[in-house]
Amino acid sequence: MKYSDFGLVNTEKMFANAIAGHYAVPAFNFYNMETLTAILAAARKSRSPVILATSESAIKYMGDDMLLGLITGACISPKEQIALHLDHGHSLDACIHAIDLGFSSVMIDASNLSFAENVKLSRAVAKYAHRHGVSVESELGTLSGIEDENTKSEISSYTNPADVIEFVRATGVDSLAIAIGTSHGAYKRKSDDESLRFDILKQIAKQLPDFPLVLHGASSVPQQYVNQINKNGGKLRGARGIDTAQLRRAAKTNICKINVDSDLRLAFTAAVRGELKQNPSDFNPRDYLGTAIKNMTDVCVDEILHIMGSKNKI
Repeated sequence: MKYSDFGLVNTEKMFANAIAGHYAVPAFNFYNMETLTAILAAARKSRSPVILATSESAIKYMGDDMLLGLITGACISPKEQIALHLDHGHSLDACIHAIDLGFSSVMIDASNLSFAENVKLSRAVAKYAHRHGVSVESELGTLSGIEDENTKSEISSYTNPADVIEFVRATGVDSLAIAIGTSHGAYKRKSDDESLRFDILKQIAKQLPDFPLVLHGASSVPQQYVNQINKNGGKLRGARGIDTAQLRRAAKTNICKINVDSDLRLAFTAAVRGELKQNPSDFNPRDYLGTAIKNMTDVCVDEILHIMGSKNKI
């Protein structure tokens, strides 16, 4: 199906507007009805453009038909500026599958390959995607940490600013994910003093003026949810996210897309643990899942306002 049949848009216009307006479009990961409901509620409440991101493993978890059913049931309008994005596609086949399903944006993550192999694969994805009006994101540099079974690495490497012009020209991709110190998962920093490499970001932005840059692994890991999880039987010791002030600073540059996943997972889990601890006789999922939706909606709204700066940008 064509993504426009679902009321979706690609990222071309929203990224151009974000760069001009010095804000970022949030890319929130979803994997079921509750996460999707929360993200859409937050976007509509704050009138923010939004990217609905889902990974290969999340698509497998939901199934193609259920995923498309959820998107259809969301009753999305093009005026809302909502994109459906494949997060961390690891092969040409995975990206083609997403495009053919009706995704309006795909990421090909070949960052673990050599520069030449990354270029070759990214170019192939861009060639197919652009025939269907779909936006393409690629990645240079490697983020450490674990997002899911498809996206994990024990090593990290910063993006080399000297490579970015050649890469973008050779591949024809529409946006570039860079590595400047973020990481996947809820354990992003060993101390509160660690900072993103804004010197690298500045150099890349100078090399690629007005070109959309993307920040992965950028959850802020709200401590109230970490504390609630630990209070109610969890074991998330030392979980730290990226400082919100640093993320807002990045959003004022060419960083026009910021990916968030862990924050919603934490908000969801905190709600479920808290509700079941407080009401141990409750076995109605709608009770604790309703609280989970509220928590996640609150997280998305807060980050749209205080990190992305994308409120009222549609």
